[in-house]
Amino acid sequence: MRLPDLRLSALSAYVVRQNMFLMATCLGAGTFIYLLTDLSDRLEHFLDAGLGVRQILIYFAVKTPMIFAQILPAVFLLAVVLQIGLMVRSREMMALRAGGVSMRWFVRFFFIYALVWSAGQLVFSQFIASYGEQEATRIWREEVRKRQLDKHVLKNLWFREGPYIVHAGEAQPTQSRVNDVTVYEFDRDTNRLSRIMTAKKGLVDEHGWGLLDVWEIETADFTSLKLLSHFIPLRQDMRGFLTEDSGDKADLPLQALGKIIEDLRESGSNVERLRTAWHGKWAYAASMLTMALLALAMCTFFENLYVNLVLSLLVIFGYYAIYVMGITMGQKGLLPPALGAWLGNLLFAGVALSRLAWISVPWLGARAHRLSVRLQLLFSGED
Repeated sequence: MRLPDLRLSALSAYVVRQNMFLMATCLGAGTFIYLLTDLSDRLEHFLDAGLGVRQILIYFAVKTPMIFAQILPAVFLLAVVLQIGLMVRSREMMALRAGGVSMRWFVRFFFIYALVWSAGQLVFSQFIASYGEQEATRIWREEVRKRQLDKHVLKNLWFREGPYIVHAGEAQPTQSRVNDVTVYEFDRDTNRLSRIMTAKKGLVDEHGWGLLDVWEIETADFTSLKLLSHFIPLRQDMRGFLTEDSGDKADLPLQALGKIIEDLRESGSNVERLRTAWHGKWAYAASMLTMALLALAMCTFFENLYVNLVLSLLVIFGYYAIYVMGITMGQKGLLPPALGAWLGNLLFAGVALSRLAWISVPWLGARAHRLSVRLQLLFSGED
């Protein structure tokens, strides 16, 4: 009586080993493509900031766990499709069916297997991947962007403050220096141009601008005056013209994000965006289960491995498109946060479960067949 249990246990172990190998292969390939694409996008920024090879390697090393967490659902779908396709090609699936292993066994097995992966993905993404992403963001912000901003030169900078309109041919915001400055001063009462000042260079601090080698022209009588220096009380912070990356609260781990949501809610702030992000973390972990159901459903339509791989890529892009759309709608208030975050899972898992129920539940398929026959008879006019 224990022989079937041993057989199923051996089959489960075999399926797990095969799936783990395929997942490791797909995960390695996906991570390599992701890193190669990211490197091509950021290499110029790294070189401009003067980062060495060691710093670049550290950046991608701490970012790799986040990459694992992001692509794991897609990798899981491809691994299951590959696994079942290979079992069909090697006649293993035929032998299992002949031995009494039905599709319901695979649905039950991969449902439990995907639940384990979902829990693992959630824990991994919220601890290891989250802190790795924070460290990668810090490196990018402090060691790359800051160095770039320190060297950044603004050309043809214009702004207005009080009675002054200011133009700087060149400005180095982080160095507090300006070159080729022209200042137009207007009368506060008449708003007429009263004075024009030009300077070759200037120094900027919190109190104002100190111009050097200045020419002043009075527009009333067009008299000019040469000054070694002149102070103008401009409080404009030139750093405001630079854009710098900043962290997003939505990227925080679940526990920290939940605390921030509660604090903001008590203060009366709008927390729809953060609530959607909080639900989205749970929904994305549960997408492992959705991907397992989708893989099994696709393999009931086609047994051709290559067709299923192409279909898998289309399904992956479709799922991510609906997931992002749902998150956006939840953040904009068009859908409740929970519904927006879970929209992709609900739609795709619903379709997959419908197909699997059709195949796996005999009475459901028989009833649907009888209904189809009755409808045909009804429209044909026969009794």
